[in-house]
Amino acid sequence: MTRTMLPADATDTLRRMAEAAQAGGQIARGAMGRRSIDAILQKAPRDYQTDADIAVERAIVEKLRGHFPDHGILGEEGVGDHAAAQGAPIFIIDPIDGTTNFAWGIPHFGVVISLVVGGEVVAGITYDPMLEEMFAAEASKGAWLNGARLDARGSDDTVNAVIGAGLPIPGQVRSVPEETYHAALRRCMDRTAGVRRMGSSALSIAYVAAGRFDGFFEDM
Repeated sequence: MTRTMLPADATDTLRRMAEAAQAGGQIARGAMGRRSIDAILQKAPRDYQTDADIAVERAIVEKLRGHFPDHGILGEEGVGDHAAAQGAPIFIIDPIDGTTNFAWGIPHFGVVISLVVGGEVVAGITYDPMLEEMFAAEASKGAWLNGARLDARGSDDTVNAVIGAGLPIPGQVRSVPEETYHAALRRCMDRTAGVRRMGSSALSIAYVAAGRFDGFFEDM
């Protein structure tokens, strides 16, 4: 199945990453549904973790460690983190990007795996298990959706642009004053065709690459 979701010339490394994302995504898809607040761990106010976050990350780590025992692993949930030797590649994992959506039974979240070599991201997977959409990219080779090349094109037609944005919880905005962020958001709402807050920044960025959004902004 994975081979039909990637381009023919994808590297073996990207294929292994996609397989790991699918393995984790299958678990997430099967576990997706509304949870009671008592079944959700609050890592911080309005920052959630579910049992599925742990299970998905564990499945991804097992897949990657089996093929890349010398690579480092850094997961959001800290499951099976493994320090790499100096200069060795590192996999960075977000098992469920959009945990709030997932925990509330909203079927919009992504499984994200990035490969960092020498401090630079050289390959990435963002997988939507609910729609079975595999967004993939490799440095110097391009980006694809289920094997079809993506070609994001910018536009200065602001009035007819649809923008994805993050609506941060209090205290989440750090790079600028909250008033500055909210003012920018209001300008987008007033001057574009629409602003969408989907709940998964990884999928929103992938949507820019796919031409579904004309832009995306969020405080990092």
